[in-house]
Amino acid sequence: MDILQRFKQMFSSRERDSAFQERLERLRAKAPVPVFWLFGKTQSGKTSIIKFLTGAEEAEIGQGFRPCTRFTREYHFPGPEAPLLTFLDTRGLDEPGYDAAEDLASLDGRAHVVIVTVKALDHALENLHNHLRIIRRRGKQRPIVLALTCLHEAYPGRQHPLPYPFGKDGNVAEDRSADVSADLLRTLAAQRERFAGLFDHAVPLDLTPPAEGFHEPAYGGPELKETLLESLPSAYRQTLLTLDEATGELQDLYAARALPYIIGYSSLAASAGAIPIPWVDLLLLPGIQTRMIYHLARLYGQPLSGERFVELAGTLGLGMVVRQAAREVVKFIPVVGSVAGAALAGAATFALGKAFCFYYSAVHKGHAPAAEELRRYYQEQLAHAEAMWKKREEAR
Repeated sequence: MDILQRFKQMFSSRERDSAFQERLERLRAKAPVPVFWLFGKTQSGKTSIIKFLTGAEEAEIGQGFRPCTRFTREYHFPGPEAPLLTFLDTRGLDEPGYDAAEDLASLDGRAHVVIVTVKALDHALENLHNHLRIIRRRGKQRPIVLALTCLHEAYPGRQHPLPYPFGKDGNVAEDRSADVSADLLRTLAAQRERFAGLFDHAVPLDLTPPAEGFHEPAYGGPELKETLLESLPSAYRQTLLTLDEATGELQDLYAARALPYIIGYSSLAASAGAIPIPWVDLLLLPGIQTRMIYHLARLYGQPLSGERFVELAGTLGLGMVVRQAAREVVKFIPVVGSVAGAALAGAATFALGKAFCFYYSAVHKGHAPAAEELRRYYQEQLAHAEAMWKKREEAR
């Protein structure tokens, strides 16, 4: 009876799905996903920072948050299955019942960087200051970035001083001090003094919707991103760099929405490709790529039938599978084989996702590309992605 049960399990889709899900969970634990702990009062600019770093809409961010402790929510971008960035948002700092010990026990080992958001003109910060002292004491090696937000409230009705006048420590150079509101200079100095010893970098910024009329809606945003890149461990830094470089020139709305998912699933595939046991990732990669493609189909509003999926995947995927199988043999060479497998798995998944987007984009315009045209586009993207992934792996 035992043997019969095992035989049934081998052919059970439920068992296969469960095993695949367990493997995905293990892969996600290994993937280099930067975790930012946002620590600040309500309405201090935390969501604006997430929106700037990801390009996601506020409604999408709000719907994506899930509780992870009594006081903290987490948001995975672009989604929980194949995330690129994770944000932890602590709420309730001004609530009488808030206890930082619970969050410290749960989040201390997860966060790579703490971003403390403080409105420049807000000086009722005793609770936040006290909790931050505990966080600093518990994780002295973890970088803390003090984000001083809502600068325009110190100079209502005026534009931001341009070019951006603040240095690495949040101070203004003497030759630029006349350009900055005296009220703003005073309040920023007071905030830096209040939090002295509790942060590593200070970044004044003002992230506002374009409708508010500021010439620079992402004021201080590039400086914040640069500071975060400097603060992250190198392996995690590459994830943010890749996302920034890949999305920088995109104009098409669908492509801009789809690309983070493609990069997320590609990173997951690269983690599978890096497994130093030959043949294991060949069992995982088809599942990862299939999930990516069905996710892209939903984004484009183009439900994909099983028959059409097999047809398109066959057009693109055969060469990739053969090449990946050849690389599996290389895995018997320690280290070198794993790096090669990771680069190919990540690049092939990226190219596959881009090719399906190319297909869906053509369908939106009223025609389906020919198989040869689709195959050529895939090969172009694969060559580009292999170079990108090799560079990324070497940088780690």
